[in-house]
Amino acid sequence: MNKKDYYEVLGVSKNASDEEIKRAFRVLAKKYHPDVNKEPGAAEKFKEIGEAYQVLSDKNKRAQYDQFGFSAFENGGASQGFDMGDIDLDDILSSIFGSNFSRGFDFSSSFGGRSKSRPQRGEDLLMKIKLSFEEAINGCEKDIKVNVTETCHKCDGKGGFGEEKCSTCGGLGVIREQQRSIFGYVETQKTCPECRGSGKTFKEVCSECNGRGQVRNYKTLTVTIPAGVDNDSQLRLSGKGGAGLNGGANGDLYLEFDVATHKYFERQGSDIYLEVPITITDAILGCKKEIPTLSGNGYIEIKPGTQNYTKLKLKGKGVKEVNSNSCGDMYVVLNIIMPRKLTKAQKDLLEELRDTNLEDESEFKDFSKALK
Repeated sequence: MNKKDYYEVLGVSKNASDEEIKRAFRVLAKKYHPDVNKEPGAAEKFKEIGEAYQVLSDKNKRAQYDQFGFSAFENGGASQGFDMGDIDLDDILSSIFGSNFSRGFDFSSSFGGRSKSRPQRGEDLLMKIKLSFEEAINGCEKDIKVNVTETCHKCDGKGGFGEEKCSTCGGLGVIREQQRSIFGYVETQKTCPECRGSGKTFKEVCSECNGRGQVRNYKTLTVTIPAGVDNDSQLRLSGKGGAGLNGGANGDLYLEFDVATHKYFERQGSDIYLEVPITITDAILGCKKEIPTLSGNGYIEIKPGTQNYTKLKLKGKGVKEVNSNSCGDMYVVLNIIMPRKLTKAQKDLLEELRDTNLEDESEFKDFSKALK
C-alpha cells in the first residue's frame, strides 16, 4: 500500500512553519492516541502521524523529504544515513504532553524496532548572564554555576551493578500481548515495564543515581566572553550541556547576555553615541574639547559657529565586533547649554552682541522675508 504524503497526514501545507506542524501534531496525537481512541485503525493512524511529525519537525529530514520524497529514507535512496528505526515517539510525546502521555504504547514495531540502549545526545541548556557595559565592550572571564546532568561516576552511567538479562522480556526490551477482537487475535507489543526497554536489569541498583545512570549537580565553569557581545548575542559552549546516555554526546550550553546601560554612552549595534554639553561661547567661537571614549580620553575640534545637535563622527572608535578586528564608529552629539544666571558684565556683552547685524546670514534673511 502506498504511503500517504506526510504533509497530508498532518493536514498542513508544504510551507507550514515549525509551530504549525507542532500544533497539528499535538491535536492529532491527542485525538488518535490508543489510550483515548479505541476505534479500529486508531493505533495505525497514530503511528502514521508520529512518523510524519518525526520527519517534518527535523529541518534536515524535512529538506530531504521535500527533495526526494519517501525514497530519501529507503535503502539506496538519496539519504542512506537516516534510519526510521531511530524514531522515538515516546520521547517526542513526553516532551509535548508530559511524561505519562505515551506510557503503555510501543512505537518500535511500526518503524522496525528501536533499542533503548542506543546512544542518546544530552540536553541543551540555556543560561542568561548579566554583564556590565564595560564587560560587554571589552570582553571578560566569568565564573558561572550550572545545574547540569552528569554521568553517575559510581556506576559509570550504567544504573547498577551485576548486569543481567531482563527476565520479563528476555532481553528484547519489549513484551508482546495478544488481545481478542472482532477480527480475531491481535498481537501488540509495548515497552517492558521492568527494564524500561533496555533489556537489562541489575542485581544491585546504584544508590547514587537510583538506577538512572545520571545525577544532577552544580558545577562551576570559567567562561571567556569575547569583546563586543550585546543583548541579542548568544555564545555556544559545545559539550557543556547535559550528559548523553549510553555513550551519547553531551548537549551544548548556550549563554545569552543581559548588558547593563551606561551613564553617558549609548550603544547602537557596534556604534557608540555620546552627548557632550558645550557653552554658547564654545559654539560661537569654537574650541578644542576633551571627551571620554571607550579607549580613554580624547579630543574633538569644535568649529566656530557650530549649531546645536551637530553630530561629529570618530571613525573606528566604536565597539569591536565579535570575533572580528573591525570596530564601529563613535558619534559625538553637541548639546549647547544656555546659561541660567548671568553677571552684569556678561549681560552687557550679550547686549553688544544683540546689536550686531546678523541678518547677513541666509537663515535670518529667509525668516525675515516670511514676516513681511
